[in-house]
Amino acid sequence: MFFLKKVICNDFIMNVVRAYKFRLYPNKIQEKEMHAHLFLSKNLWNDGLEFAKQIYLYYQRFPSRQAYQEISKNSGLYSQVAQNVFIRLDLAIKAKIRCKKNGLKGGFPRFKSIDRMKSLRYPQNGFSLSERKLKVTPFGEINIRKHRELNGKIKTLILKRESSGRWFAILTAVARSATTLKITNGKQIGLDLGLMTFATLSNGEQIKKPKNMQRYEEHLAFKQREISNKKLRSKNRRKAKIRVARIYSKIADARRDWLHKTANNLLSRYSFIALEDLKVQEIAEEHGKGVGDAGWSIFTNILSYKAESAGCDVMFVNPMNTSKECSDCGTLVNKNLWDRQHNCPSCGLWIDRDFNAAINILKRATAGIAGCNACEDEAIVSSMKQEAHALKCG
Repeated sequence: MFFLKKVICNDFIMNVVRAYKFRLYPNKIQEKEMHAHLFLSKNLWNDGLEFAKQIYLYYQRFPSRQAYQEISKNSGLYSQVAQNVFIRLDLAIKAKIRCKKNGLKGGFPRFKSIDRMKSLRYPQNGFSLSERKLKVTPFGEINIRKHRELNGKIKTLILKRESSGRWFAILTAVARSATTLKITNGKQIGLDLGLMTFATLSNGEQIKKPKNMQRYEEHLAFKQREISNKKLRSKNRRKAKIRVARIYSKIADARRDWLHKTANNLLSRYSFIALEDLKVQEIAEEHGKGVGDAGWSIFTNILSYKAESAGCDVMFVNPMNTSKECSDCGTLVNKNLWDRQHNCPSCGLWIDRDFNAAINILKRATAGIAGCNACEDEAIVSSMKQEAHALKCG
């Protein structure tokens, strides 16, 4: 039997950090200056990396951040931007040292070309934001499309150039807000991310994959062939690369828009969502570009931070044997990837394998919580069993 718990809300004040990404529209002079500063940042990074290698060669240690400061003087960059280049370099070297100590793989920082230097970072000051302008030292006032309100005190700014040539401002802001904690109430759902469909819910509902890449695949292949026909390091080749980058930007924008809408739809209907804690990178390497096109990692990130703002709960569970385990009796049923139905020899349960996995995910997420197993899912499974039995007998 399913019991609804009484809602217990606790209000408290907390600091919330949010990042806001706005499109920038610099004029030709500003864009030229910003490109020049990216070039200076690239040179500064390379000089710092060469300095670090020389120090390690002679003294068997890497330089401190204070030692980098002498190189950053008179670099032509805004002082804090120049200092931040060396902060990132120092953090990258330390990350490599930690990986080596822990026996993990990790590459040493590399010398960068201008294509790999894509951002200018202002960690404290040097910028101010108005309704339609972003004033940045030393570029002046840049046109900005402020498509939503920014709440809180602005702390940092990143000017980012994408491969397609578009510029964005990424602003982080800290706001003090009252947050309501919900113990457990409302509808609960388990969600299984899949290869055939984007997701299957524990109530039997399926969310189809948008297949953004397939819509542009032929056009993208044609533009990529154009690159191979251009002369190396020529202006025409650089223009062809930008055209390809713009297609990828369209694909990424369409994917992100669809994922935001899907997350909003789920959070408007459910207060508790359970998912698998998947290693997406390993799955993508095994199953190809379909996983990357679905955007599982992006979706889970979007769902998590939107749930925090909406007062909902998102829980990740161990993905081991969620597809093999029978959601009715717990028997492990071995399956190949192409086996799309779960057919339990013990209890006779015959349902879609992703549907079975979604029910198991919800059960694992709510194990030990009183009144957690919704009778809605049990009724659906029972009706599935009856239908399967009728089909076998008929």
